Amino acid sequence: MSDILQTAGLAIALAAPSPATQQSLSVDRAIEIVRPIYNALTAASPADVRVHVEAGTTKDWQNCGSTDACDDREATIARWSARIAKVPDFRFEIRDVLTMGNRIVVRSEAQGTPVGEFLGVTQSGRAFRIMTIDVHEVQDGRVYRTYHVEDWARAARQLLSQE
Repeated sequence: MSDILQTAGLAIALAAPSPATQQSLSVDRAIEIVRPIYNALTAASPADVRVHVEAGTTKDWQNCGSTDACDDREATIARWSARIAKVPDFRFEIRDVLTMGNRIVVRSEAQGTPVGEFLGVTQSGRAFRIMTIDVHEVQDGRVYRTYHVEDWARAARQLLSQE
C-alpha cells in the first residue's frame, strides 16, 4: 500500500503546475507528443528505438527513474535497445492521460514475456503485467524531461509465480 501512496504522491507532486506553465495541452495533442516514446519502448529493433526517441524528445532529454538519477537520451536509447533481446514482445498500453500546463501524466500498462533472465529471474515462460506512471515535461512540442515509476518488483514476483 505504501508503494501505491508513494507513486500517487510522486505523480501529484510532479504534475503540479510549474511557474512557466502556459495553457494545458489537449489530451489528443498530449498523446501525439508522447506517442513516439511509447513506440520506442515497444520497437522491434535498436534502429527503430533511436528513430522514435529522436522524433519525440529534445536533444538534451533527461529520462529520470528517481529524483536524482536521470539518463540522457543516448543512455536511454542504449538501455531500451538492449531490452528488445530480453523481452521481444514488450508492450505498453496507455490507459489514462492528464495534462497540466506543459506536463503530461500517463498511466499505462506494461507487459511482456522475457526470453531469458530478466530482473534476476531465470526464464520461465511466464509473463508480467505492471502499471506505470510517467510524467513528461514538454518544450516546443517535444518531451525534454520524463519522470517514470514502474513496479518492477511486482513484475519479478509475477515471473516467479508469487503473485
